[in-house]
Amino acid sequence: MKKLDIENSNRFLTAFNRIDHRLRDIIGAKDFMPFYRLIDQAKKKDVLVRKYEDDLRSYADLRNAIVHHRTSFEYVIAEPHIDVVERIEYIEGKLAKPKLVGQMFCKKVLAFQETDSLKQVLKVIRHRKFTQFPVYNKDQFKGLVTTVGITNWLAMVMVSNQIPKEVPTLHDILLHEKNRVNYKFVSRYITIYEAEDIFKQGVERGSRFEALLITEHGKPHQKLIGIVTPLDIVKID
Repeated sequence: MKKLDIENSNRFLTAFNRIDHRLRDIIGAKDFMPFYRLIDQAKKKDVLVRKYEDDLRSYADLRNAIVHHRTSFEYVIAEPHIDVVERIEYIEGKLAKPKLVGQMFCKKVLAFQETDSLKQVLKVIRHRKFTQFPVYNKDQFKGLVTTVGITNWLAMVMVSNQIPKEVPTLHDILLHEKNRVNYKFVSRYITIYEAEDIFKQGVERGSRFEALLITEHGKPHQKLIGIVTPLDIVKID
């Protein structure tokens, strides 16, 4: 057997063992537990384990074939392909150090007061292409204005095919958001995969979130330090 092949199996087992330790840390296991049970328990607590569950189960089968049928250091009955090795190392890296929303999406957020005119938001849409706008009454969060809400307002107030002359405030637009709770506050310390899962759960429950609003610990009264949209999540590997 080629030295390169042996290196593949050794790299695979190293990554597998690190994943095993990571799963044990997730569930706080102190005693021995079969890898399949580790997956079952850890996926309840970690969205990344759920994301890669099928891969991890396949790797457990391969690991057993390597370890239990190895007759010598130089001979391995099931030698992993380099693509498999790189894939398990990739997953191990994700599980070990998942990226946090605070690392990727913290930025200065353009927020408005509910007394502000819709005209101000329309200027931002034209020049900066934003589609979600946090709205406050002084320091109290009141809601999220979206381009959908603006369209809903326009459709409701159109009379005889004429656009009303009076420009509304953002308070008026908030009343026309179809889903008034179209946002969720999250901590800067959740992973980007947890953020992805929140969006998915919202859709499954019939209450799509237009944005996740980031504060230090996910509290609405804390300073807004970032925002995540569904489009941001789609761009994540």
